[in-house]
This record gives sequence, structure tokens and C-alpha cells, in this order.
Amino acid sequence: MNELFDGGLPIKLTAYDGSVAGDRDSPYGMEILNPRGLAFLLTAPGDLGLARAYVSGDMELRGIHPGDPYPLLDLVLEKTDFKRPSPRETVELVRALGATNFVPPKPPPQEHLPAWRQRAENVRNISGRALSALPWTRHSPERDADAIHHHYDVSNTFYEYVLGPSMTYTCALYPTAESTLEEAQAAKYDLICRKLGLEPGMRLLDIGCGWGGMVRHAAQHYGVKALGVTLSREQANWAQRAIKADGLDDVAEVRYSDYRDVAEGDFDAVSSIGLTEHIGVANYPAYFGKISSKLRDGGRLLNHCITRPDNISRANAGAFIDRYVFPDGELIGSGTIVSAIENTGLEVQHHENIRVHYAKTLAAWNDNLRTHWDACVNEVGLGTAKVWGIYMAGSRIGFERNNIQLHHVLATKTVDGLSGYPLRHTF
Repeated sequence: MNELFDGGLPIKLTAYDGSVAGDRDSPYGMEILNPRGLAFLLTAPGDLGLARAYVSGDMELRGIHPGDPYPLLDLVLEKTDFKRPSPRETVELVRALGATNFVPPKPPPQEHLPAWRQRAENVRNISGRALSALPWTRHSPERDADAIHHHYDVSNTFYEYVLGPSMTYTCALYPTAESTLEEAQAAKYDLICRKLGLEPGMRLLDIGCGWGGMVRHAAQHYGVKALGVTLSREQANWAQRAIKADGLDDVAEVRYSDYRDVAEGDFDAVSSIGLTEHIGVANYPAYFGKISSKLRDGGRLLNHCITRPDNISRANAGAFIDRYVFPDGELIGSGTIVSAIENTGLEVQHHENIRVHYAKTLAAWNDNLRTHWDACVNEVGLGTAKVWGIYMAGSRIGFERNNIQLHHVLATKTVDGLSGYPLRHTF
């Protein structure tokens, strides 16, 4: 098994046949419980095979709580690179373990249908239509809606446990190291409102609004008339109930809608908080062009999204993230986003990286999951709860190590040289 781990394995790896590999003295371990777990690891070396084995219950992590496996993952990812065995190593593994272990088992039900299978099945099922015209091509409205449904329509109750009262599933902004998650989420919304220069009577469009946190904050604290749109029906229903409970019916609305279908225009401000990751890099021109068309002259855009630390790495997410968390998600460097915004004619006024804040946010979400573990498992099942534990802990490590970042880009719709922007930032 050491052939699958470049640099050695700093934890104890045990298998159902009694074999042991890695660091036998480590307080953390992985235990392969049966031949199917081994087959998952052998047929998809790396994070995808490990996730399949763990989520299906064919492998267990030892020495950690499943709601927060950060200590184990941090140690493994610091010391180990997952790799595919060479042809020679593969032959040796087949001889030692048997060819039957190299037959891929059926993935767990939590795994989203991979992109190539979606395309293939639609080509088979819809005869006579070009692939580019199919409804399930990458980032079509239909497929985007399915991707959002896969991740965000898990269970509102589950999200209440994990995200806390703010029901905000984006990076918080910690005023101090001691601030609570709720204080940090409120600070994030308040900063965005100030960056957008919101004032009473203005109109705000929040694209990909989630459970309506930005819409409600802006309407309640800045006196604006706010419209949010989301592709998750569950989010929209929850948000509308929260708006009604807050007494904001006359100034706030969350609509179950694709942003491409918003008919209204002439907004004073547009916020896009955590949506660009789902758009696809090739669609940036159309996306930011659509936003520009919704702004009045002098209006402002605040784009908040996860980014890579460079602009040359591949945009597609890793196999585990793509299959289990954010289907079709794409990340690119903030420079590419800035260029895309500028190429639509908007003027970039401010550009900020708040990477370290997302690491703290994810740590808080993992803590919530651990605290409410039994309730979360009862709500969504053990497999899905495990997915969330490893996804959030792994993402935290990515932000801590600067493998991924979080950027704010503030821009204005400047016309004839007039932006309405002050001489200096006011936030």
C-alpha cells in the first residue's frame, strides 16, 4: 500500500487482512475494513478513492471525530502526496492483491454523476441534436440548476446546524481573532454594504443569494430595496420565511430564479457573493456583461469568490470536490476575474484578499458539525455528514496553506469618465 503514498504515510494504515503500513506509532490512522474499501483506493488513487471508501463505510479514520477530521488531514496533506502507481508497481500490486481488487466498485450514492457520463447519457437519449445544444452541457441553465440542487438542497435543517443562525454559507470576516462566527458573518455583510456605498432608497440585486443573508442585512441596516435570486428552491423558501419574520416584506425579496432571467434593471448595486465559482471561466464575459447591464450608470458591483493563488493553474476542481461537493465548480486567479470585469467595461476600484478569514470560517463550521453530529447524521445520513466533515476540514487546510484564496473585487459602471466613486475609499 505504500506505493500509493509518495513521501510515506505519517499515520497508521491497517487493513482487514491484518497488514499494517505507515507510522505504527501515530495517534491517527486509517483502517480499510473490507475488500471493497481496498478496491476503492486501488481504482481511484488519491482523494477520490479515499473519499469513496470513507463515505461508503468501507474505511474508517481513527483518532479523530468525523465532524472535524482536520488533525489527521493536516498531518497527511503536509507529509504525503497521493499518486497513481507506475506500471511496474501496478503489476506488483495485482500479483500481491489479486486482479479482483482492481474492478471499480459502484460509487456511493452521495457522488454526483460525473460530467462525461452526463454528456454521454444525453447523447444516447436525445438523438439528432448537437452536443452544444443539449440541455445538460456544462454550465447550461439546466445543469447549473442540478449542480446547485445537489449541494444546496441537502436540508435546511442540516445547514442550520452547520452554519449557525446567520445561515450564511460564504467566508466570514473576523474583526478580531476572538470574534464569533455570527459576529464575523455580520461584519462581512456590513463591509460589503459599505463597499457598495448603500444608502436608504437604493436598489440592490444579490445574485446567488443563498438563504438571503445579504438581502436581509442590506434591507434592515441600510434601508435599501433588495432582490435576491437563487437556483435553490429550498433556499428561496427558507429566505422568504425569514424575510417575513423580520418584517421586511415590503423591501426585501428572495426569488427562485436563474440570474439570467432577472427582468428588472437599473440597480444601484449588485453583489455576487460565492457564485462566480459556479459560473465557469469561459462564461465570465457573459456573466459580468449581464451584471453590467443590470447596473445604472455609476452603479457598483462587489464580486466575492474563492480564487486560486495564480492565473495559470487548471480551473477545474479536484475529483473529490467535483463529484461530492461543487459539481462543475471552477476556480481561477483573481487577476483573471479582474480582467474579465474590466473587459466588460466596468472600472475596478478595489481588490482585496481575505483568505485567512475563510480558514477561520471553515474551522467554525467544522466545530458546529462536530457539536451537532448526531442531529446532523439523523438529518442527512452518515455518508453525507462524513462528506461535509472531510470537505470543510480539507478546504480549511487549503486556505491556511495558500492553495486557495478569497477575493473581493469592487467595480463601478463608469460612463464618460464619471464613476460616482469618492476620492478615497470610505470603508
